[in-house]
Amino acid sequence: MKVPRPSPDDLAYFRGIIPDDPRVEVKPMFGNLGAFVNGNMFAGLFGSAVGVKLNPDDHPALVAAGGGPFGPAERPMSGYVSLPPVWRDDPTSTDRWVSRALDHVATLPAKAAKAAKAAKAAKVNRPKGGRE
Repeated sequence: MKVPRPSPDDLAYFRGIIPDDPRVEVKPMFGNLGAFVNGNMFAGLFGSAVGVKLNPDDHPALVAAGGGPFGPAERPMSGYVSLPPVWRDDPTSTDRWVSRALDHVATLPAKAAKAAKAAKAAKVNRPKGGRE
């Protein structure tokens, strides 16, 4: 599977639709971007597509408005719906759905630091040969 790369305009658009909120962090992900709250992604960029993680009750309304699967065609991301591409010219609709995603994901439990990172740090600090 080849991961699509966003254009500079896609990157600027994504950063422009993410709320200016101190809880939000935008980070690179596989050559694209993700917007996180409490360590959980609420919006992502995959090529030129923007996806949002919504309360499952909100999925049908966004799909009816023209949204669709988000992520690789072979394996779309569960819980995410892409915003209709025509909404690039409709900031009101985009802002409403991105805000809904942020509000929903902010209610989820915060993600703990990955154990793999802690294990890697411990391994780096271990004396050669693995014994003390």
